[in-house]
Amino acid sequence: MAIFGEVKRGSVEADGSLVIHGAAFQLGSPEWVIEWLEKQEQALPTPWFRDETPQKLVEVAPFAMDRHPVTVGQYTTFVEATGYRTVAERRGWGLVYGADYWQQTPGASWRRPAGGAVDYHPPDDHPVVHVAVEDADAFAAWAGKRLPTEAEWELAARGPGYRLWPWGDEWSRERANTVELWMGEATRGAAEWRAWWRARQRDRGPVPLTTPVGALSPHGDSPYGVADLAGNVYEWTASPSRLYGPSPDCDDSLLNVMGRYRVIRGGSWMNLRFQTRTSERLHGDPTGWACFATGFRCVQDL
Repeated sequence: MAIFGEVKRGSVEADGSLVIHGAAFQLGSPEWVIEWLEKQEQALPTPWFRDETPQKLVEVAPFAMDRHPVTVGQYTTFVEATGYRTVAERRGWGLVYGADYWQQTPGASWRRPAGGAVDYHPPDDHPVVHVAVEDADAFAAWAGKRLPTEAEWELAARGPGYRLWPWGDEWSRERANTVELWMGEATRGAAEWRAWWRARQRDRGPVPLTTPVGALSPHGDSPYGVADLAGNVYEWTASPSRLYGPSPDCDDSLLNVMGRYRVIRGGSWMNLRFQTRTSERLHGDPTGWACFATGFRCVQDL
């Protein structure tokens, strides 16, 4: 295996998943990315991105990854076959973003992402949301698959050579379902986002702005042909949150979740482009946390 080798587009498996050829590569962000982020008009301070550094050499064996996130239709088939009930359904509420922050919304689940009071049922071809880790693991086991490791996910998103987004280093709002797709390129900060979101909620309720899986293909695909790895929904991985190496200026809130949380990748429709980069790391509580922007996809060993 070679570091920074040429990417060969993955062959298609019988179930439509794509083969990701194994490689050794540097997991995480090179230092120039942190320097680039410091110069961008984005609200987050540099310590927030320090869990992406220093880069770590990893080796990943070949595997097959689902081309798309798991859809509402696929999850429906699983539930009808098994009778499974998600964490949100069992406890009676799911997390939905309100006017200023997350709210425990009664009746919110994968069936009713905006809550029981909003008459919205997601289309079958949209990614399923309100999925906790155990809900994703249950589906994966039923399908004979598993969740990807963080390294597998990042390799599938960018290949062994570094790139900011799955398609390259030049941003294009038509390639990913992010805030820019809805608000335009001028989007900059949290206050502007909240004002826009409040207006959306007044008009149609807190309905998640997911798009059909693969709707922005092939222009937003990764080098291997995998779709929706930037934006649309956050995606759970199988990897516990750990630092790649010494990172003394990492934000304290990130340090506090290391060893306890699970890595989430890809960003979502709620995020600006900076949070949908191939090496951006988010972290979620694996003991039941789920929201109306969190989904997953599966992989399988070859």
